[in-house]
Amino acid sequence: MRRSGWWARSGSWARSGSWARSGWWARRSLQTRITLVVGIVTVAALLALGRVAGELLFSAALTSGDAALTERALGAASAVAAGTAVPPGVRVTDVAGAPVDGRGPRPVDADAVRRLGAGEPVTTPGGPDGPQRWVAVPVPAPDGSPRLVLASRDLVGAAALFADGARGLVVTALLGALAVVAATWTAARLALRPVGRMRTAAAALPPGERLPVPPARDELAALAVEINGLLARRDDAVARLERFTSEAAHELRSPIAALRAQADVAVAHPEKAPPDETWTSVAREAERLSGLVGDLLALARADAGERMPARPVGLVDAVGDAFTRLPEEPAVAMTLWAPMPVTVAATPAEVAIVLDNVLANARRHAATVVHVSVVPAGRWVRLLVDDDGPGIPPDERERVFDRFTRLQPDAGEGSGLGLALVGRLVAGRHGTTRATTSPDGGTRLVVRWPVG
Repeated sequence: MRRSGWWARSGSWARSGSWARSGWWARRSLQTRITLVVGIVTVAALLALGRVAGELLFSAALTSGDAALTERALGAASAVAAGTAVPPGVRVTDVAGAPVDGRGPRPVDADAVRRLGAGEPVTTPGGPDGPQRWVAVPVPAPDGSPRLVLASRDLVGAAALFADGARGLVVTALLGALAVVAATWTAARLALRPVGRMRTAAAALPPGERLPVPPARDELAALAVEINGLLARRDDAVARLERFTSEAAHELRSPIAALRAQADVAVAHPEKAPPDETWTSVAREAERLSGLVGDLLALARADAGERMPARPVGLVDAVGDAFTRLPEEPAVAMTLWAPMPVTVAATPAEVAIVLDNVLANARRHAATVVHVSVVPAGRWVRLLVDDDGPGIPPDERERVFDRFTRLQPDAGEGSGLGLALVGRLVAGRHGTTRATTSPDGGTRLVVRWPVG
């Protein structure tokens, strides 16, 4: 149902007002917000305490006055019991409230008489003198009939005293709140000053420097520790970016230079360079350049944490597909051993990249054979890739997973990014990669994925 008229306009105003108030509060400084909250709570608390204190004082004044009225009524009660004259300022009625003293009309109504007869003091709106306070004392008349002796006083003075006291309490509460607000403003400013100095120092820190951590184990020390951790991550990211840019530029220079050299020779001496050989060489260098750029992009996406949600991927079938993608190499045999079908938690694209790189690396260094094993291990699946090549020295087995690492730089094959990309993709799924010695004396690459 569509609303219109005043209701719609008022609802729109309420929503906009709420957003405006929220925006106003959010734009205030932390010091201002702390001061406002403390000030409002202080005023409310002091006013509430003042009200309670005033009511307690008024109640004490009523109790004290009731005691005096009771003494006066008891003094008059003895005269009523003896049948002598009743002193002035006191009224005598029967238990129904009808006057029997001949001093005027009924002083209080029937409900007040009932409460007075039960021993409860009563306050009535009163007459020309304002509110009246009544106390009654029961007494038997000389003829044995029950009587009530009523003593009263006006409450104008007590009410005025209470009003003056209430005003004084309000003024005192406001002055106290102002003092608390001023103290809170000053304390918040002093408490936040080290934070401002820390912010200024952090902004001016050169790379590699860190903030001093205060000796006290408080929030400032925790903030300094967190800022130092953030600075360390920033410096590490900058260093990795610089290293990646430098190494990428270095690696891209070789295929680009080779392409340019081939083109220059073909243009300058077309009669010396056979067309088939020239185009074959150009295609080879272009393929190398394309693979290098693809690895760089995949590694950059892995570093940035860009990955699709994991889903079960059949690893045995993926290994078979990877075998078909490998170029023909009659000198090296490829074998697969898998006791049962298993799935890993990843994406098909990630699994394909990992398999293409580890299999190409193994076949590049193998002498005659590459054995691939898929082994279930509880909540994990292990992929073992063994070759019978020269192997990796123990002190180099961790470094091979770094970017642009080639143990034989003069071999001319590979960009040094394959195993680095494997390590990043597998680690992104909480898996592990490592290099050891294979049973054939070459290298064993162990990739461990979580079960999908």
